[in-house]
Amino acid sequence: MMRIVRAGAFRAVVLACSLPLAGCGLQPMYAGGGDGAVARGLSAIQVATIEGRAGWLVRNALLDKLSFPEGSAPRYRLDVRLDDQLEAFGLLRDDTVGRERRTLRARYQLVDLETDAILLDATAGSDAGIDVISSDYATIAAEQTALENLAKDVASQIVTDVALQLRKGAATSP
Repeated sequence: MMRIVRAGAFRAVVLACSLPLAGCGLQPMYAGGGDGAVARGLSAIQVATIEGRAGWLVRNALLDKLSFPEGSAPRYRLDVRLDDQLEAFGLLRDDTVGRERRTLRARYQLVDLETDAILLDATAGSDAGIDVISSDYATIAAEQTALENLAKDVASQIVTDVALQLRKGAATSP
């Protein structure tokens, strides 16, 4: 009996808390699922080639998230330029480096291929700290792992911004 009362009280609290949210205008990002405007827009984006190893990693992460079908005609193109920096800091007493910071910044533009209009011009970035140890192999491996993680993070930021732009565009179009 006590368990039933608690479950009913919990439901009442959840319902009471969700009522104010109904009027605030919040809408799901991917309303309509795979047939929604945002999902269709994301699957119609062609990602241009990006230079360097960091570019290869970011482009692959973007392609994984966007799922552009091969052989279909793109509606948008995503142009990305990267700035990958590896900076030494944390000098020790013997003038050796104790820490490094890897920074990956991206400037990207979403271009409508029908009109050549730039729909979005923005930046994304992330950084990571790396401990420098006596093993060169371990330090290089840590630098590469940091780059792989940063590429995924930057790609996620880009996809989120592009999805918000597509959602905004879908809301303003008739």
